[in-house]
Amino acid sequence: MKSAFILILSFFAMQFCFGQHPFYSKAYGDSTNRAVIFLHGGPGYNAVSFEFSTAQKLAGLGFYVIVYDQRGCGRTRADTGSRFTFQEAFDDLNGIYKKYNITTATLIGHSFGGTLGILYSKTFPGKISSLVLVSSPLSYQQMFRTIISKCRKTFSESKSQQLQYIEALEKIDTASLEYSSYCFLYAMSGGFYKTKNPTRESQEINDSLKKCANVSLLSNMTQKPVNGFYKNEHYTTLDLSAALAEVSKNTRVYGIYGQEDGLFDEQHLAKLKSAIGEDNFTLVKGSSHNVFIDQQAIFLDLVRKVAGKK
Repeated sequence: MKSAFILILSFFAMQFCFGQHPFYSKAYGDSTNRAVIFLHGGPGYNAVSFEFSTAQKLAGLGFYVIVYDQRGCGRTRADTGSRFTFQEAFDDLNGIYKKYNITTATLIGHSFGGTLGILYSKTFPGKISSLVLVSSPLSYQQMFRTIISKCRKTFSESKSQQLQYIEALEKIDTASLEYSSYCFLYAMSGGFYKTKNPTRESQEINDSLKKCANVSLLSNMTQKPVNGFYKNEHYTTLDLSAALAEVSKNTRVYGIYGQEDGLFDEQHLAKLKSAIGEDNFTLVKGSSHNVFIDQQAIFLDLVRKVAGKK
């Protein structure tokens, strides 16, 4: 009787713990196919844009595609004990592996998701079959300098009063959250995340996303993960060049970046290619930050070639 009581108590305790931060996740395709896990950007964004635009199509190419919203992001709540550290994020990802009974997978890391992908691959090399980096920074500080440089040029040419704000931004602590936040805001207002001449296909994809049930999340960024990763991991000062070079020794890493992505300059991309090899990199024309939407057919073909290799 006593053991039965303890078992029931344990069950409810587990339900309570998991109920505090139930992870939103969904799988597409046949579970016997090669697994692909999508790591969304942020910190604080979600997987909605990839899930409703690309997940099913990638599954149709013969993959078992899993998407999830990271802790405190989108459709996944954070509990009071959430720490927002890389180790916690690794534990959460390991939970996804366990939930879907996966031993190895290709990780697709988009933007900040690429940071998670690199560090997870370094920590758990045996669980990675390949790593695909999509529009993911190696050096956050270099990315911020690129944003400021491009904004300065644009504002100087247009003689905009915004130039004085860029000059003020250059004088604050570059390691501060304020600095990185303003850089991202200027990148968004400057159209750095968008392609100049979207294709008809990408326009149709974006139109369909506006009709999805979770359309409000497409422009949603939750602040707790941002603050947490800044406080605990100082992510805005990370340079992942050495980590990526180490991962690349034993794991195939492929980079897919948009030619019109305003977050990167030639030096930044050269650093990436140096770490993973010229043959493992594609700069996609007519695409910006969301390559899987801007040039979806090219993106799918590249992922198929990388993730499909033994």
